[in-house]
Amino acid sequence: MAVTSNSSNMVVGLDIGTSKVVAIVGQATDDGGIEIAGIGSHPSRGMKKGVVINIESTVQSIQRAVEEAELMAGCDIHSVYVGVAGSHISSMNSDGVVAIKEREVMPSDIDRVIDSARARAISEGQRVLHVLPQEYAIDAQGGIREPLGMSGVRLEARVHLVTAALNAVQNIEKCVRRCGLEVDAIILEQLASSMAVLTEDERELGVCMVDIGGGTTDIAVFTEGAIRHTAVIPIAGDQVTNDIAMALRTPTQYAEEIKVKYACALTQLASSDEMIKVPSVGDRPARDLSRQALAEVVEPRYEELFTLIRDELRRSGYEDLVAAGVVLTGGTARMEGVVELAEEIFHMPVRIASPHNVRGLADVVRNPIYSTGVGLLHYALQEVRHGHDRDGRMVAAPPKRNDVSQRGGGEWIPALAKLKGWLKGNF
Repeated sequence: MAVTSNSSNMVVGLDIGTSKVVAIVGQATDDGGIEIAGIGSHPSRGMKKGVVINIESTVQSIQRAVEEAELMAGCDIHSVYVGVAGSHISSMNSDGVVAIKEREVMPSDIDRVIDSARARAISEGQRVLHVLPQEYAIDAQGGIREPLGMSGVRLEARVHLVTAALNAVQNIEKCVRRCGLEVDAIILEQLASSMAVLTEDERELGVCMVDIGGGTTDIAVFTEGAIRHTAVIPIAGDQVTNDIAMALRTPTQYAEEIKVKYACALTQLASSDEMIKVPSVGDRPARDLSRQALAEVVEPRYEELFTLIRDELRRSGYEDLVAAGVVLTGGTARMEGVVELAEEIFHMPVRIASPHNVRGLADVVRNPIYSTGVGLLHYALQEVRHGHDRDGRMVAAPPKRNDVSQRGGGEWIPALAKLKGWLKGNF
């Protein structure tokens, strides 16, 4: 199908999560933001803690989400930028050194020094996802962010190296290709989320971004504008739902509903007078339970999670350098009492963040559950704008392929009326 000028600069982000698959179609705006053209979301059944456990189920979820996004945006999707998370992800900081050939730093010198930094011994079965430059040094002068064109003899680079299990990445790619889609790039989910929710000031001042999803909690620490540490904790929203199901003896789907509607992460904020109906297992009658009793089940799990995040931050060595505090995002961060409990444990400012700098379906996507999806678009558009390859290095030209082609000669489906119906059906 011919690609119209409207759609040639569109990109698609695919967030394959443990609880849901989200496909988001967007294009760049003149002010560096994103215009969202379509969203598709479908429950995810074939993933566990960021890893594919059932290819058929995952393929079906991806297909449904992509079809929904196509319908809303009025386009055909050909390729996607995919997010990846899970305990198989590992990261380290690495250094590289090269001689500057022409006594002036050229793009080829930057490529060589990044290659030198990525040549660290990577364990078998791992694949490099990102080589993210933190800073450069020329001769004795350090702290350089953009060395291009500078004079010197010796160029050093400090980078953040992110690797993932080869088989986990291949399984995700296989699921996407089974849907007839190409994979433009595989992107670390917390890197994507941070692009959607963090401000430039927070990155400069130092911040710990925590994306709490269904299966995993993804952490990214930034200082002086660069990513310094990433980690994944295999505890997230599913554990909270499971705790509710076990403690209240109610089926998992009802436990999830109760969590979303009534749960509170801090017992003292929940009322003991407010009662909720709890469905029982089998044919037994439903029972009444106070909201405070529900909070007593939920709070210990959030406390455990925030304590693990704090310990990870301490281990990273950056705890005293995150002056902007902690930024929480992801579906599991949306609960009453989460900020208050987190501030008690971290002893620093905490905020819950949604994607910013978005237009189009902004009212829909300004929600922590879409942080990764919108972040994937930010990553993709930055790549297209700057002509970067997936490791963040310069390449000759931006990606050749167009992600979407317009349907019906470029006529947009009147999105507003459809959107209202879609919102009612999904929320």
